[in-house]
Amino acid sequence: MHAGYPGLFVVMALGNMGFPVGTEIVVPSAGALAGSGALPGVGVIPAWIIVGLVATAAEVVGGIVLYTVGYYGGVPFVKRYGKYVMFREHELARVHAFYERQGMKTVFLCRFIPFIRGVAAFPAGVSRMQKRFFITYTAAGSALFCFGLAYLGDTAGKNFDTIVATLHEFSLLAAGVVVLLIVAAIVWWRIAKRRAGSGTAA
Repeated sequence: MHAGYPGLFVVMALGNMGFPVGTEIVVPSAGALAGSGALPGVGVIPAWIIVGLVATAAEVVGGIVLYTVGYYGGVPFVKRYGKYVMFREHELARVHAFYERQGMKTVFLCRFIPFIRGVAAFPAGVSRMQKRFFITYTAAGSALFCFGLAYLGDTAGKNFDTIVATLHEFSLLAAGVVVLLIVAAIVWWRIAKRRAGSGTAA
């Protein structure tokens, strides 16, 4: 990540505006860069903490943007174009009622679901979910997601050589198992063919 923390912020914000940038990969990758020393810490604050903070802030900002689009533009869009995407105007009432009952839980849990997390803010805005609840639960879910992946990435970055060596040994073992399976399959096929030939001769 040559753009550093500003680049991380931009990518994570875009990922929460519906752009397919792969936030599930970006955060642990940034954490790995932090663990390897490619991304610096700030004073006594470890780099992976900075990665978590930047990513969380970016997700909240991106989510607010998409929420605002849904809040102010979602209803007119559905009224005008909803029939073309199989979403009728009368269904807005059901969406609104659902978010009235389950909105906070839904917004929180969607932060952990790939792909859906990038667009989850839009229906929350369309349903006119209260802003303070949307921001609170989005921030809480994003913090757990981003700090968790940043820490895992940081751990991987600090142990990169060990991980690579382990993967190399595992790949050799897997290759050996594959070779043995192929040899066993050939032997079994030849034996079965020989028995079939003997049976035909008899």
